[in-house]
Amino acid sequence: MGLLGNGLAFAHTLTPQEHESVMALGNRKRYPADAHLLTEGDRTSHVVIILQGWVTVSVATDRGATRLILGLRGPGELLGEMAALDPHPRSATVRALGPIEAQVISGDAFRRFLALHPRVSGLVIRQLTVRLRSADQERSALASLTVLQRLASRLTELSGAEPSGPYAPSAASPSGAPAPATAGPVVQLAQDELAATIGATREAVAKALRLLRSQNIVRTGNRMVEILDPALLALLADGHQE
Repeated sequence: MGLLGNGLAFAHTLTPQEHESVMALGNRKRYPADAHLLTEGDRTSHVVIILQGWVTVSVATDRGATRLILGLRGPGELLGEMAALDPHPRSATVRALGPIEAQVISGDAFRRFLALHPRVSGLVIRQLTVRLRSADQERSALASLTVLQRLASRLTELSGAEPSGPYAPSAASPSGAPAPATAGPVVQLAQDELAATIGATREAVAKALRLLRSQNIVRTGNRMVEILDPALLALLADGHQE
């Protein structure tokens, strides 16, 4: 399972000249927390490159108001490229976890740039391929893993994020609040948000967290899960039962 993506973010794979040229195609825009940068079903075609802050990428589910979080994206990430490359509606919603700065580029300008810069076009194709494989892994996990396994896997992934990410022990939360004083790695998401990242109900996640707390594997607080025993959590993610 993968929520944070693999490899370098799109903007970080560009040469200095490519980076300058791409940024010159659009304009910088600020978004408040909870704002939609892109909305599922829209017919818009612009792309955004995250400059500061973190966003969720989510889709609607069969349960109506419930959404499944497909990914967390941070600085340097390119979003919205599928709608820029084909005429179909947006396939997902991108929502700001906190204040966001992003470069907004029209779909027409982005397509013209890719036609003139085959190396950058290749980077976009590689990103689409990585995300498609990640989506396949997520679907497989939903079909074959228990809620406890999926939660353990997600917590292991998020708590192992780079120190510059939003889930590192000493980092600020995505909303900008300082992280609590803790001894272990911390994931700063509420239970309903965790549930949305693994395609489970909040009640099922609460039950799984109670089990993890009873075994002193995690400690929970307000919008916070502290990992007390990363090794045992990883074993649970791999299917070993307590």
